[in-house]
Amino acid sequence: MNNNIPSTDRGNILVVDDTPANLRLLAGILNGKGYKVRPVPNGELALSAAKGMPPDLILLDIMMPEMNGYEVCEKIKADERTRDIPVIFISAINDVLDKVKAFAVGGVDYITKPFQMEEVLVRVETHLAMCHLQKKLQEKNDQLTVTLDELQATQHQLVQSEKMAALGQLIAGIAHEINTPLGAIRSSIGNITNFLDNNLESLPVFFKELSAERQHDFLSLMYSARQQNYSLSTREKRELKRGVKQQLDSEQIDNADSLANILVNIGLQGNLDKFLPLLKDPKSENIIKTAYDFASIHRSAKTIATATERAAKVVFALKHYARYDVNGEKIQVNITDGIETVLTLYQNQLKQGVETVRNYQAELPMVFCYSDELNQVWTNLIHNALQAMDNQGTLTIEIQQQDTNVVVKITDSGKGITPEILPRIFEPFFTTKPAGEGSGLGLDIVDKIIKKHQGKIDVKSVPGQTEFIVSVPINLME
Repeated sequence: MNNNIPSTDRGNILVVDDTPANLRLLAGILNGKGYKVRPVPNGELALSAAKGMPPDLILLDIMMPEMNGYEVCEKIKADERTRDIPVIFISAINDVLDKVKAFAVGGVDYITKPFQMEEVLVRVETHLAMCHLQKKLQEKNDQLTVTLDELQATQHQLVQSEKMAALGQLIAGIAHEINTPLGAIRSSIGNITNFLDNNLESLPVFFKELSAERQHDFLSLMYSARQQNYSLSTREKRELKRGVKQQLDSEQIDNADSLANILVNIGLQGNLDKFLPLLKDPKSENIIKTAYDFASIHRSAKTIATATERAAKVVFALKHYARYDVNGEKIQVNITDGIETVLTLYQNQLKQGVETVRNYQAELPMVFCYSDELNQVWTNLIHNALQAMDNQGTLTIEIQQQDTNVVVKITDSGKGITPEILPRIFEPFFTTKPAGEGSGLGLDIVDKIIKKHQGKIDVKSVPGQTEFIVSVPINLME
Protein backbone atom coordinates (compact mmCIF):
# COMPACT_ATOMS: atom_id res chain seq x y z
CA MET A 1 0.00 0.00 0.00
CA ASN A 2 1.24 3.49 -0.80
CA ASN A 3 1.57 6.12 1.92
CA ASN A 4 2.95 9.57 2.58
CA ILE A 5 5.64 8.59 5.12
CA PRO A 6 9.03 9.84 3.87
CA SER A 7 11.36 7.04 2.83
CA THR A 8 14.11 8.50 5.03
CA ASP A 9 11.97 7.99 8.14
CA ARG A 10 9.92 4.82 7.87
CA GLY A 11 8.95 5.02 11.52
CA ASN A 12 10.11 4.11 15.02
CA ILE A 13 8.36 0.99 16.36
CA LEU A 14 8.40 -0.36 19.92
CA VAL A 15 7.87 -4.16 20.01
CA VAL A 16 6.83 -5.67 23.36
CA ASP A 17 6.81 -9.47 23.85
CA ASP A 18 8.09 -11.73 26.63
CA THR A 19 9.06 -14.42 24.11
CA PRO A 20 12.58 -13.78 22.72
CA ALA A 21 11.86 -15.69 19.51
CA ASN A 22 8.88 -13.46 18.74
CA LEU A 23 10.94 -10.35 19.43
CA ARG A 24 13.68 -11.48 17.09
CA LEU A 25 11.20 -12.41 14.36
CA LEU A 26 9.26 -9.14 14.48
CA ALA A 27 12.44 -7.05 14.73
CA GLY A 28 13.92 -8.87 11.74
CA ILE A 29 10.78 -8.39 9.63
CA LEU A 30 10.45 -4.69 10.43
CA ASN A 31 14.17 -3.88 10.24
CA GLY A 32 14.21 -5.49 6.83
CA LYS A 33 11.60 -2.97 5.67
CA GLY A 34 13.54 0.03 6.93
CA TYR A 35 11.78 0.62 10.26
CA LYS A 36 13.66 1.51 13.43
CA VAL A 37 12.75 -1.20 15.96
CA ARG A 38 13.19 -1.23 19.75
CA PRO A 39 12.41 -4.69 21.22
CA VAL A 40 11.58 -4.95 24.94
CA PRO A 41 10.62 -8.13 26.88
CA ASN A 42 8.11 -6.83 29.47
CA GLY A 43 5.56 -4.18 30.35
CA GLU A 44 7.69 -2.11 32.76
CA LEU A 45 10.47 -1.67 30.23
CA ALA A 46 7.86 -0.87 27.55
CA LEU A 47 6.43 2.01 29.63
CA SER A 48 9.90 3.37 30.36
CA ALA A 49 10.92 3.19 26.68
CA ALA A 50 7.69 4.79 25.48
CA LYS A 51 8.00 7.72 27.90
CA GLY A 52 11.72 8.22 27.36
CA MET A 53 11.54 8.30 23.57
CA PRO A 54 7.93 8.01 22.31
CA PRO A 55 7.74 5.68 19.30
CA ASP A 56 5.50 6.13 16.26
CA LEU A 57 3.80 2.77 16.86
CA ILE A 58 3.69 0.01 19.51
CA LEU A 59 3.27 -3.73 18.81
CA LEU A 60 2.11 -5.17 22.13
CA ASP A 61 1.72 -8.75 23.34
CA ILE A 62 -1.15 -9.44 25.78
CA MET A 63 -0.08 -12.49 27.78
CA MET A 64 2.99 -11.31 29.74
CA PRO A 65 3.97 -11.90 33.38
CA GLU A 66 3.67 -9.20 36.08
CA MET A 67 1.96 -6.68 33.77
CA ASN A 68 -0.17 -7.87 30.85
CA GLY A 69 -0.69 -6.00 27.59
CA TYR A 70 -4.06 -4.55 28.62
CA GLU A 71 -2.49 -2.92 31.68
CA VAL A 72 0.42 -1.60 29.65
CA CYS A 73 -1.95 -0.05 27.09
CA GLU A 74 -4.09 1.56 29.81
CA LYS A 75 -1.00 3.20 31.35
CA ILE A 76 0.19 4.39 27.93
CA LYS A 77 -3.19 5.97 27.18
CA ALA A 78 -3.33 7.59 30.64
CA ASP A 79 -0.06 9.46 30.10
CA GLU A 80 -0.25 12.71 28.10
CA ARG A 81 3.18 12.05 26.60
CA THR A 82 2.20 8.69 25.11
CA ARG A 83 -1.59 8.60 24.77
CA ASP A 84 -1.60 9.42 21.05
CA ILE A 85 0.75 6.54 20.12
CA PRO A 86 -1.21 3.85 18.17
CA VAL A 87 -1.07 0.41 19.81
CA ILE A 88 -1.51 -2.83 17.82
CA PHE A 89 -2.07 -5.92 19.96
CA ILE A 90 -0.42 -9.18 18.85
CA SER A 91 -1.69 -12.21 20.74
CA ALA A 92 -2.47 -15.90 20.45
CA ILE A 93 -5.79 -15.18 22.16
CA ASN A 94 -8.51 -15.31 19.53
CA ASP A 95 -11.60 -14.81 21.67
CA VAL A 96 -14.02 -12.06 20.62
CA LEU A 97 -14.27 -10.67 24.16
CA ASP A 98 -10.49 -10.32 24.37
CA LYS A 99 -10.46 -8.44 21.08
CA VAL A 100 -13.23 -6.16 22.32
CA LYS A 101 -11.27 -5.48 25.49
CA ALA A 102 -8.18 -4.69 23.42
CA PHE A 103 -10.05 -1.97 21.57
CA ALA A 104 -11.72 -0.77 24.79
CA VAL A 105 -8.38 -0.03 26.50
CA GLY A 106 -7.20 2.01 23.50
CA GLY A 107 -5.78 -0.40 20.92
CA VAL A 108 -6.23 0.46 17.26
CA ASP A 109 -5.79 -3.04 15.85
CA TYR A 110 -5.45 -6.72 16.77
CA ILE A 111 -3.28 -9.38 15.08
CA THR A 112 -3.72 -13.03 16.00
CA LYS A 113 -0.71 -15.33 16.43
CA PRO A 114 0.70 -17.11 14.57
CA PHE A 115 0.87 -14.03 12.39
CA GLN A 116 1.69 -13.69 8.70
CA MET A 117 4.57 -11.40 7.76
CA GLU A 118 2.56 -9.69 5.01
CA GLU A 119 -0.34 -9.03 7.38
CA VAL A 120 1.91 -7.44 10.01
CA LEU A 121 3.57 -5.18 7.44
CA VAL A 122 0.30 -4.05 5.87
CA ARG A 123 -1.24 -3.18 9.23
CA VAL A 124 1.88 -1.43 10.49
CA GLU A 125 2.11 0.60 7.30
CA THR A 126 -1.59 1.50 7.41
CA HIS A 127 -1.51 2.79 10.99
CA LEU A 128 1.77 4.65 10.52
CA ALA A 129 0.26 6.36 7.47
CA MET A 130 -2.81 7.38 9.49
CA CYS A 131 -0.65 8.62 12.35
CA HIS A 132 1.50 10.60 9.93
CA LEU A 133 -1.59 12.17 8.41
CA GLN A 134 -2.90 13.21 11.83
CA LYS A 135 0.43 14.90 12.58
CA LYS A 136 0.24 16.79 9.30
CA LEU A 137 -3.27 17.95 10.18
CA GLN A 138 -2.02 19.26 13.52
CA GLU A 139 0.82 21.10 11.77
CA LYS A 140 -1.63 22.76 9.39
CA ASN A 141 -3.86 23.75 12.29
CA ASP A 142 -0.85 25.27 14.06
CA GLN A 143 0.00 27.22 10.91
CA LEU A 144 -3.54 28.53 10.74
CA THR A 145 -3.33 29.63 14.38
CA VAL A 146 -0.15 31.57 13.60
CA THR A 147 -1.86 33.16 10.59
CA LEU A 148 -4.84 34.21 12.71
CA ASP A 149 -2.48 35.66 15.33
CA GLU A 150 -0.81 37.72 12.60
CA LEU A 151 -4.21 38.92 11.45
CA GLN A 152 -5.15 40.02 14.96
CA ALA A 153 -1.82 41.84 15.35
CA THR A 154 -2.32 43.63 12.03
CA GLN A 155 -5.88 44.52 13.01
CA HIS A 156 -4.65 46.05 16.28
CA GLN A 157 -2.09 48.24 14.50
CA LEU A 158 -4.71 49.48 12.02
CA VAL A 159 -7.24 50.33 14.69
CA GLN A 160 -4.61 52.25 16.70
CA SER A 161 -3.71 54.46 13.75
CA GLU A 162 -5.86 57.60 13.57
CA LYS A 163 -5.63 57.97 9.83
CA MET A 164 -6.74 54.33 9.44
CA ALA A 165 -9.66 54.71 11.86
CA ALA A 166 -12.13 54.50 8.98
CA LEU A 167 -11.14 50.88 8.36
CA GLY A 168 -13.48 49.41 10.97
CA GLN A 169 -15.53 47.72 8.27
CA LEU A 170 -12.39 46.21 6.80
CA ILE A 171 -11.98 44.08 9.93
CA ALA A 172 -15.45 42.62 9.45
CA GLY A 173 -14.63 41.91 5.80
CA ILE A 174 -11.39 40.15 6.69
CA ALA A 175 -13.17 38.04 9.32
CA HIS A 176 -15.70 37.06 6.65
CA GLU A 177 -12.90 36.09 4.25
CA ILE A 178 -11.23 33.91 6.90
CA ASN A 179 -14.44 31.89 7.34
CA THR A 180 -14.01 30.23 3.94
CA PRO A 181 -10.66 28.48 4.62
CA LEU A 182 -11.82 27.67 8.16
CA GLY A 183 -14.89 25.99 6.70
CA ALA A 184 -12.72 24.02 4.27
CA ILE A 185 -10.46 22.87 7.12
CA ARG A 186 -13.37 21.90 9.36
CA SER A 187 -15.01 19.99 6.52
CA SER A 188 -11.79 18.17 5.60
CA ILE A 189 -11.02 17.22 9.18
CA GLY A 190 -14.60 15.97 9.51
CA ASN A 191 -14.18 13.79 6.40
CA ILE A 192 -10.97 12.26 7.74
CA THR A 193 -12.37 11.71 11.24
CA ASN A 194 -15.56 10.10 9.90
CA PHE A 195 -13.55 7.73 7.73
CA LEU A 196 -11.33 6.65 10.61
CA ASP A 197 -14.28 6.27 13.01
CA ASN A 198 -16.33 4.21 10.56
CA ASN A 199 -13.65 2.05 8.98
CA LEU A 200 -10.76 1.58 11.39
CA GLU A 201 -11.84 -1.79 12.77
CA SER A 202 -12.80 -3.23 9.38
CA LEU A 203 -9.64 -2.22 7.50
CA PRO A 204 -7.42 -5.07 8.78
CA VAL A 205 -9.93 -7.66 7.56
CA PHE A 206 -10.28 -5.83 4.26
CA PHE A 207 -6.54 -5.84 3.54
CA LYS A 208 -6.09 -9.39 4.77
CA GLU A 209 -8.65 -10.69 2.29
CA LEU A 210 -7.16 -8.90 -0.73
CA SER A 211 -5.37 -11.15 -3.17
CA ALA A 212 -2.12 -9.97 -4.78
CA GLU A 213 -4.00 -9.10 -7.97
CA ARG A 214 -6.66 -7.13 -6.08
CA GLN A 215 -3.95 -5.33 -4.11
CA HIS A 216 -2.48 -4.15 -7.39
CA ASP A 217 -5.91 -3.00 -8.60
CA PHE A 218 -6.52 -1.24 -5.27
CA LEU A 219 -3.31 0.80 -5.56
CA SER A 220 -4.07 1.64 -9.20
CA LEU A 221 -7.52 2.91 -8.21
CA MET A 222 -6.08 5.09 -5.45
CA TYR A 223 -3.57 6.55 -7.89
CA SER A 224 -6.32 7.32 -10.43
CA ALA A 225 -8.48 9.01 -7.80
CA ARG A 226 -5.62 11.21 -6.61
CA GLN A 227 -5.04 12.48 -10.16
CA GLN A 228 -8.48 14.10 -10.32
CA ASN A 229 -7.66 17.81 -10.08
CA TYR A 230 -11.14 19.33 -9.89
CA SER A 231 -14.69 18.36 -9.16
CA LEU A 232 -17.26 17.67 -11.84
CA SER A 233 -20.61 19.41 -12.08
CA THR A 234 -23.76 17.41 -11.52
CA ARG A 235 -24.50 17.43 -15.23
CA GLU A 236 -20.97 16.29 -16.14
CA LYS A 237 -21.17 13.46 -13.62
CA ARG A 238 -24.55 12.38 -14.98
CA GLU A 239 -23.24 12.24 -18.56
CA LEU A 240 -20.07 10.37 -17.59
CA LYS A 241 -22.00 7.93 -15.43
CA ARG A 242 -24.31 7.11 -18.34
CA GLY A 243 -21.31 6.24 -20.53
CA VAL A 244 -19.60 4.15 -17.85
CA LYS A 245 -22.81 2.25 -17.13
CA GLN A 246 -23.14 1.38 -20.80
CA GLN A 247 -19.60 -0.04 -20.77
CA LEU A 248 -20.36 -2.11 -17.69
CA ASP A 249 -23.66 -3.35 -19.10
CA SER A 250 -21.90 -4.42 -22.28
CA GLU A 251 -19.58 -6.57 -20.16
CA GLN A 252 -22.58 -8.00 -18.24
CA ILE A 253 -21.23 -6.74 -14.93
CA ASP A 254 -23.62 -6.79 -11.97
CA ASN A 255 -24.45 -3.61 -9.99
CA ALA A 256 -23.54 -1.54 -13.05
CA ASP A 257 -25.43 1.54 -11.85
CA SER A 258 -23.80 1.59 -8.41
CA LEU A 259 -20.34 0.81 -9.79
CA ALA A 260 -20.65 3.52 -12.46
CA ASN A 261 -21.41 6.11 -9.79
CA ILE A 262 -18.31 5.19 -7.74
CA LEU A 263 -16.06 4.99 -10.82
CA VAL A 264 -17.05 8.49 -11.94
CA ASN A 265 -16.43 9.84 -8.45
CA ILE A 266 -13.03 8.18 -8.39
CA GLY A 267 -12.15 9.75 -11.76
CA LEU A 268 -12.00 6.46 -13.67
CA GLN A 269 -14.34 6.98 -16.61
CA GLY A 270 -12.01 6.29 -19.52
CA ASN A 271 -10.85 2.88 -20.73
CA LEU A 272 -11.92 0.33 -18.14
CA ASP A 273 -10.40 -2.68 -19.90
CA LYS A 274 -7.50 -3.20 -17.46
CA PHE A 275 -9.93 -3.15 -14.52
CA LEU A 276 -12.41 -5.67 -15.98
CA PRO A 277 -11.12 -8.57 -13.82
CA LEU A 278 -11.67 -6.41 -10.74
CA LEU A 279 -15.08 -5.19 -11.88
CA LYS A 280 -16.23 -8.78 -12.38
CA ASP A 281 -15.08 -9.70 -8.88
CA PRO A 282 -18.08 -10.10 -6.49
CA LYS A 283 -16.30 -7.82 -3.98
CA SER A 284 -15.43 -5.13 -6.53
CA GLU A 285 -17.79 -2.49 -5.17
CA ASN A 286 -16.26 -2.57 -1.68
CA ILE A 287 -12.71 -2.52 -3.06
CA ILE A 288 -13.44 0.44 -5.34
CA LYS A 289 -15.23 2.38 -2.62
CA THR A 290 -12.41 1.82 -0.11
CA ALA A 291 -9.82 3.03 -2.64
CA TYR A 292 -11.93 6.13 -3.22
CA ASP A 293 -12.21 6.74 0.55
CA PHE A 294 -8.42 6.59 0.97
CA ALA A 295 -7.92 8.97 -1.95
CA SER A 296 -10.48 11.30 -0.37
CA ILE A 297 -8.34 11.45 2.79
CA HIS A 298 -5.39 12.52 0.66
CA ARG A 299 -7.48 15.21 -1.04
CA SER A 300 -8.74 16.45 2.32
CA ALA A 301 -5.17 16.93 3.52
CA LYS A 302 -4.38 18.89 0.34
CA THR A 303 -7.50 21.01 0.90
CA ILE A 304 -6.30 21.88 4.40
CA ALA A 305 -2.93 22.96 3.00
CA THR A 306 -4.64 25.07 0.34
CA ALA A 307 -6.98 26.67 2.88
CA THR A 308 -4.05 27.59 5.13
CA GLU A 309 -2.39 29.30 2.18
CA ARG A 310 -5.63 31.16 1.47
CA ALA A 311 -5.76 32.55 5.01
CA ALA A 312 -2.15 33.72 4.66
CA LYS A 313 -3.04 35.50 1.41
CA VAL A 314 -5.87 37.38 3.14
CA VAL A 315 -3.37 38.62 5.72
CA PHE A 316 -1.05 39.62 2.88
CA ALA A 317 -3.81 41.66 1.22
CA LEU A 318 -4.49 43.49 4.49
CA LYS A 319 -0.79 44.23 4.98
CA HIS A 320 -0.55 45.40 1.38
CA TYR A 321 -3.35 47.92 1.83
CA ALA A 322 -1.80 49.09 5.10
CA ARG A 323 1.47 49.69 3.18
CA TYR A 324 3.54 47.10 4.93
CA ASP A 325 6.85 46.31 3.23
CA VAL A 326 6.26 42.86 1.72
CA ASN A 327 9.21 41.19 0.04
CA GLY A 328 7.74 39.32 -2.89
CA GLU A 329 9.48 37.95 -5.95
CA LYS A 330 8.13 37.44 -9.46
CA ILE A 331 7.94 33.85 -10.63
CA GLN A 332 6.56 31.99 -13.64
CA VAL A 333 3.15 30.44 -12.97
CA ASN A 334 0.32 28.72 -14.78
CA ILE A 335 -2.74 30.98 -14.54
CA THR A 336 -5.08 28.00 -14.88
CA ASP A 337 -3.55 26.32 -11.82
CA GLY A 338 -4.12 29.42 -9.71
CA ILE A 339 -7.78 29.69 -10.72
CA GLU A 340 -8.36 25.98 -10.12
CA THR A 341 -6.90 26.37 -6.62
CA VAL A 342 -9.43 29.10 -5.84
CA LEU A 343 -12.28 27.01 -7.26
CA THR A 344 -11.23 24.19 -4.95
CA LEU A 345 -11.53 26.50 -1.94
CA TYR A 346 -15.05 27.47 -2.99
CA GLN A 347 -16.15 23.92 -3.73
CA ASN A 348 -18.74 23.89 -0.94
CA GLN A 349 -20.53 26.92 -2.42
CA LEU A 350 -20.16 25.72 -6.00
CA LYS A 351 -21.69 22.32 -5.39
CA GLN A 352 -24.83 23.77 -3.79
CA GLY A 353 -26.26 25.10 -7.03
CA VAL A 354 -23.58 26.66 -9.24
CA GLU A 355 -22.66 25.21 -12.60
CA THR A 356 -19.04 25.98 -13.41
CA VAL A 357 -18.17 26.23 -17.10
CA ARG A 358 -14.45 26.14 -17.92
CA ASN A 359 -13.21 27.33 -21.31
CA TYR A 360 -9.43 27.05 -21.00
CA GLN A 361 -7.09 27.42 -23.95
CA ALA A 362 -4.74 24.45 -24.14
CA GLU A 363 -0.99 24.99 -23.71
CA LEU A 364 -1.13 28.49 -22.29
CA PRO A 365 2.25 30.19 -21.79
CA MET A 366 3.60 30.63 -18.27
CA VAL A 367 3.11 34.14 -16.86
CA PHE A 368 5.89 36.03 -15.07
CA CYS A 369 4.11 37.61 -12.11
CA TYR A 370 3.61 38.01 -8.37
CA SER A 371 1.81 34.72 -7.90
CA ASP A 372 0.23 35.31 -4.48
CA GLU A 373 -1.16 38.69 -5.45
CA LEU A 374 -2.57 37.44 -8.75
CA ASN A 375 -4.29 34.56 -6.97
CA GLN A 376 -5.89 37.13 -4.67
CA VAL A 377 -7.44 38.68 -7.81
CA TRP A 378 -9.08 35.39 -8.80
CA THR A 379 -10.22 34.86 -5.20
CA ASN A 380 -11.97 38.24 -5.01
CA LEU A 381 -13.57 38.02 -8.45
CA ILE A 382 -14.89 34.48 -7.96
CA HIS A 383 -16.13 35.31 -4.46
CA ASN A 384 -17.98 38.36 -5.78
CA ALA A 385 -19.48 36.32 -8.63
CA LEU A 386 -20.85 33.72 -6.22
CA GLN A 387 -22.35 36.42 -3.99
CA ALA A 388 -23.92 38.15 -6.99
CA MET A 389 -25.70 34.89 -7.87
CA ASP A 390 -26.59 34.00 -4.26
CA ASN A 391 -24.72 30.74 -4.96
CA GLN A 392 -27.31 29.74 -7.60
CA GLY A 393 -26.52 30.07 -11.31
CA THR A 394 -23.73 29.67 -13.85
CA LEU A 395 -20.11 30.69 -13.36
CA THR A 396 -18.14 30.81 -16.62
CA ILE A 397 -14.35 31.15 -16.67
CA GLU A 398 -12.46 31.68 -19.94
CA ILE A 399 -8.67 31.79 -20.24
CA GLN A 400 -6.86 32.51 -23.49
CA GLN A 401 -3.77 34.16 -24.93
CA GLN A 402 -4.17 37.40 -26.89
CA ASP A 403 -0.91 38.63 -28.40
CA THR A 404 1.51 39.19 -25.48
CA ASN A 405 -1.16 38.94 -22.78
CA VAL A 406 -3.19 36.27 -21.03
CA VAL A 407 -6.84 37.26 -20.74
CA VAL A 408 -9.14 35.86 -18.05
CA LYS A 409 -12.91 36.39 -18.26
CA ILE A 410 -15.03 35.61 -15.20
CA THR A 411 -18.78 35.77 -15.91
CA ASP A 412 -21.69 35.21 -13.54
CA SER A 413 -25.43 34.95 -14.20
CA GLY A 414 -26.41 37.20 -11.29
CA LYS A 415 -28.71 40.21 -11.32
CA GLY A 416 -26.02 42.52 -12.71
CA ILE A 417 -24.63 45.93 -11.73
CA THR A 418 -26.77 49.01 -12.36
CA PRO A 419 -25.35 51.72 -14.71
CA GLU A 420 -25.16 54.34 -11.96
CA ILE A 421 -23.08 52.05 -9.71
CA LEU A 422 -20.80 50.57 -12.39
CA PRO A 423 -18.32 53.53 -12.56
CA ARG A 424 -17.73 53.39 -8.79
CA ILE A 425 -17.10 49.69 -8.15
CA PHE A 426 -13.29 50.10 -7.98
CA GLU A 427 -13.44 52.96 -5.46
CA PRO A 428 -11.99 52.13 -2.01
CA PHE A 429 -14.69 51.45 0.60
CA PHE A 430 -17.52 51.68 -1.92
CA THR A 431 -19.94 48.80 -1.40
CA THR A 432 -23.62 48.05 -1.82
CA LYS A 433 -23.51 45.19 0.67
CA PRO A 434 -24.99 45.41 4.18
CA ALA A 435 -22.64 46.36 7.04
CA GLY A 436 -20.41 43.48 8.01
CA GLU A 437 -20.74 41.69 4.65
CA GLY A 438 -18.20 43.69 2.69
CA SER A 439 -15.51 46.29 3.28
CA GLY A 440 -15.55 47.87 -0.18
CA LEU A 441 -11.85 47.13 -0.59
CA GLY A 442 -12.02 43.87 -2.55
CA LEU A 443 -12.16 45.36 -6.05
CA ASP A 444 -9.86 48.22 -5.02
CA ILE A 445 -7.22 45.63 -4.07
CA VAL A 446 -7.88 43.77 -7.36
CA ASP A 447 -7.42 47.01 -9.34
CA LYS A 448 -4.15 47.85 -7.57
CA ILE A 449 -2.74 44.35 -8.14
CA ILE A 450 -3.61 44.40 -11.84
CA LYS A 451 -2.00 47.84 -12.26
CA LYS A 452 1.10 46.57 -10.47
CA HIS A 453 1.24 43.85 -13.13
CA GLN A 454 0.94 46.51 -15.89
CA GLY A 455 -2.34 44.94 -16.95
CA LYS A 456 -5.93 46.15 -17.07
CA ILE A 457 -9.34 45.12 -15.80
CA ASP A 458 -12.68 45.91 -17.42
CA VAL A 459 -16.26 45.08 -16.49
CA LYS A 460 -19.43 44.67 -18.56
CA SER A 461 -22.80 44.13 -16.95
CA VAL A 462 -26.40 43.68 -17.99
CA PRO A 463 -29.18 41.97 -16.02
CA GLY A 464 -28.35 38.27 -15.87
CA GLN A 465 -24.70 38.61 -16.95
CA THR A 466 -21.72 40.38 -15.40
CA GLU A 467 -18.29 39.86 -16.95
CA PHE A 468 -14.92 40.89 -15.51
CA ILE A 469 -12.10 40.86 -18.08
CA VAL A 470 -8.55 40.76 -16.70
CA SER A 471 -5.57 41.13 -19.03
CA VAL A 472 -2.02 40.62 -17.73
CA PRO A 473 1.22 40.62 -19.74
CA ILE A 474 3.00 37.31 -20.14
CA ASN A 475 6.37 38.91 -19.33
CA LEU A 476 6.07 41.58 -16.64
CA MET A 477 8.55 44.39 -17.24
CA GLU A 478 10.52 45.97 -14.38
